Amino acid sequence: MARRGFALLFTLLGVAFFISIVGFAALYVLFGREPAVPSNATLVLRVGGPLAELAPNDVVGYLRGTRAPTVRAIVDNLRKAKVDSRIRAVLLKPTGFESPFWAKVQEIRDAVLDFKKSGKPVYAYVEYGGDREYYLASAADKVFLMPSTPLDLTGVASYELFLRGTLDKLNVYPDLHRIGDYKTAVNTFKEKTFTAAHKEMDESMNRDLYEQIVRGIADGRKKQESDVRALIDQGPFLPEDALRAGLVDDVAYEDQVDDKLRAGQKRARVDTDDYGRISPASVGLNRGPRVAVIYASGTIAIRARRGLDWPSCGWMVLFI
Repeated sequence: MARRGFALLFTLLGVAFFISIVGFAALYVLFGREPAVPSNATLVLRVGGPLAELAPNDVVGYLRGTRAPTVRAIVDNLRKAKVDSRIRAVLLKPTGFESPFWAKVQEIRDAVLDFKKSGKPVYAYVEYGGDREYYLASAADKVFLMPSTPLDLTGVASYELFLRGTLDKLNVYPDLHRIGDYKTAVNTFKEKTFTAAHKEMDESMNRDLYEQIVRGIADGRKKQESDVRALIDQGPFLPEDALRAGLVDDVAYEDQVDDKLRAGQKRARVDTDDYGRISPASVGLNRGPRVAVIYASGTIAIRARRGLDWPSCGWMVLFI
């Protein structure tokens, strides 16, 4: 019986090992090799979701996770496409941003503007036209809006939650500390409304962001900044009104956009994920001396070490 048990165990281990080898080979075939990029291709960049900084680092997370591209991946794709002679145009599809951080959208928009220096056209197709989606799309040479969606261009605002009144009713005192008037995270629990410094900071940040949005749209759509401010005050827009206002170039469904862009030419499409597997070196990038910035991301916390306080996150620069 013992021998039979050991034989069965080793048989199962052998089968499991064989299946693992086959699985790894399949993964290599599917994801390890660079895809073929046809000549005269259009790179389709889907931009949306959380705009994560890091891709899922596990197979399950990758397969479930949603393959929403990271900010770095989108920027790198545009950088490669700029010098890749096989890519003749970019179709930008901004939709469904979950991230509240405008800086991520601005970084991608800057990459789109840098790509346009190559002389290749950029087209944008907007399925949902929120402020972030339209701000990114406005960097394109032409903007197409889905006929069934409005252009929800309304500007920026801040909303704050203050719980001090509720805590007072519960006889709870928030024993929290801060350093400086402009450190406002604890105000949610310690204040009933804006402090003067908190209000000044929020108004300043909103005003600065609003002006950046106005300048970006004005440059992209070839309008005066005063006209853009007036249009934002009138928003949101129905698709036909957005077209009449010159905020978009056409109202069409995606298949109609494809027909308009092809104009009788045969042009293949390359997806974001597939093009992300093209190495920068294969298109002539990343040669010569380089600077690598390695980010250690995580929660900022204080750790005591030999009587000193050390933050738990940081970054370093390596010269390669």
